[in-house]
Amino acid sequence: MNAPVSVFFDFNLPNGTTWFYFSWLLAVALFFKFSRFLSMRNWDVVTLFLLVPGLLIIQGTRANPTPSSEHPAVQIASVIGQGSGHALGAAPSNVAAVGQFGQSRDPSLVSGRWLWWGYLWILCGTVYFLLRCFLDLTLVQKPALAPNLSFGGLAWLAGALAVCLIAVAFRPYEPPQTRALTPPNGKPNPVNVHGPTTTVGPESASMAQLQNLDFWLHRGLAVLGHFAVVFGLIAIGRWHFQDTGAGMAAATFYLLLPYTGLYVGQAHHVWPMALVVWAIVAYKLPMIAGVLLGLAAGTMFFPGAVLPTWLGFYWKRGAGRFVLASLVGVILGLAFNAMVLSLEGDLEGGIRRILEQAAWQPWKVPTTEGFWTGVPGAYRIPIFLLYAAFVILTVVWPAPKNLAHVIALSAGVLIGIQFWYADQGGVYVLWYLPLLLLLVFRPNLEDRRPPQINPETDWLARWKQAIGRFVRWLGRKPEPVGSK
Repeated sequence: MNAPVSVFFDFNLPNGTTWFYFSWLLAVALFFKFSRFLSMRNWDVVTLFLLVPGLLIIQGTRANPTPSSEHPAVQIASVIGQGSGHALGAAPSNVAAVGQFGQSRDPSLVSGRWLWWGYLWILCGTVYFLLRCFLDLTLVQKPALAPNLSFGGLAWLAGALAVCLIAVAFRPYEPPQTRALTPPNGKPNPVNVHGPTTTVGPESASMAQLQNLDFWLHRGLAVLGHFAVVFGLIAIGRWHFQDTGAGMAAATFYLLLPYTGLYVGQAHHVWPMALVVWAIVAYKLPMIAGVLLGLAAGTMFFPGAVLPTWLGFYWKRGAGRFVLASLVGVILGLAFNAMVLSLEGDLEGGIRRILEQAAWQPWKVPTTEGFWTGVPGAYRIPIFLLYAAFVILTVVWPAPKNLAHVIALSAGVLIGIQFWYADQGGVYVLWYLPLLLLLVFRPNLEDRRPPQINPETDWLARWKQAIGRFVRWLGRKPEPVGSK
C-alpha cells in the first residue's frame, strides 16, 4: 500500500488522559441541561467522572504495566485465582493491563506514596457515590429531562463508541521496552529489545495456541457482557421507565465513560453486573430475577450482597420463590466454576488460594495492592461490620420498596464493598456503574412494585394446590369395607 493511501489507516486509539477529557466534554454536550443549570442531572453528569483522576494517578505510578492475574478473593468460588491466568475467565486486574487506554510511564515516576494517594482519591469519590445513592432514596418527583441529542443520534454514537471499545478489547498487549539503566560502574547494561530468548518447539507452540485461544475467548466474553449491559439499560428505559430515550442515554453514557474503556477487556468486571441489570429488567418475575442474581452471586461474590435488598423488595410478593430461585442460580454458578477448575486440574489449588486470600477477610493483613495494604485488620473490621449491618438493614428499610429503592440500595451495597475489600478497593467501578446511570436517568418509579400473586391465576400457586390435594388424597384413610 502506497504512502498517500496508508496515511488514512494510521489510526491510534487515545490513552486514558485523552479519553477522559474527550468523554467529559462530549458528556456535557449531550446530557447537560443548560436551561436548568442547577438541576440534579447536571450535577450527576459532572460528578460521574469523579474517580477518573484517581485511576489516572494509579496508572501513572506504574512504570512497567504488565498483565497480571486476579487475586482469588475477587470471587469466592470462581475460576479467577492468583497465578491461574490461564483459566477461563481469568483477566488482568491491573488498571494498566490488556485492553485499556493506558500507556507505560517512565520508571522515575514510580512512587508508592502517589499510588496510595490515588487509592485515597478513589475512596473519597466512592463515599460521594454512596451518599448519592442515599439521597436518591428521598427523591420522588424527578423532572423528565431529555438528552440534547435525538434517539437516532445517540444510537449512532453508541454504535461508534462500541466499535472503538471492541478495538481496544482485542488489541494485543505489547510490553513496553525497558530503557537501559546505568549501573554503579557507569557502564549501561544492554537491553534486549527483541524480548526474552525462547526455544521454539512443539510444546511452546501448543502453549502459544492455548494462550491465543484464551485471549480471544476472554475478550469475546467481555465484549458480549458489555453489549448485555447496554441492551439491558435500553430495555429498562423502554419497559420500566416508559422512555426509550432515557435507556439509550444511559447506554451511550455507559460506553462513553472512561471506566468502561479501562476495563473493556475484563469479563469478571462486567458479566456479573450484566446479570444484575437483566434481573432489573425481569423484576416482575421473581423466579427469573432470582436465578439471574443467584447465578451472578455464584460466579462472583459481590452480587450476593444485593440479595437481602431484593428479598425485602419481594416481601409478601413472591419472596419464597425468589429465595429458591436464587439458591438454584448460586448452585449453577458454583458448579460452573468448579467444572472449569476441574478441567484445568486445579480445583483443590483454586479453593485453597481463595480461602487463603486476605483481601476479602478483614481480620487478616492484606498484601495485595490497595489502600489497605499492610494495614492491620483491626482497622478494617469495624468498617466490615458496619457494612454487614447496612446490608441486613436493607431487608426491612425502606418498606415497602419500589424499583427506585431497589436500584439505589443495590448500588449502595455494591459501592460499600469498595471500602473494606483490600485488593485494589475502589477500582471495581463497573460493579455498580450501570446502576448509577439508572439513578441519573430514572423517572418517578413510586408505582413500580412486584405484582401481587393471585392464587387463582398463578401457575406455581395452582401447582402447589394440586400437589397439596394429591398428598392429602394419599394420606386419607381407606373407608371400611361394606360402609355406605
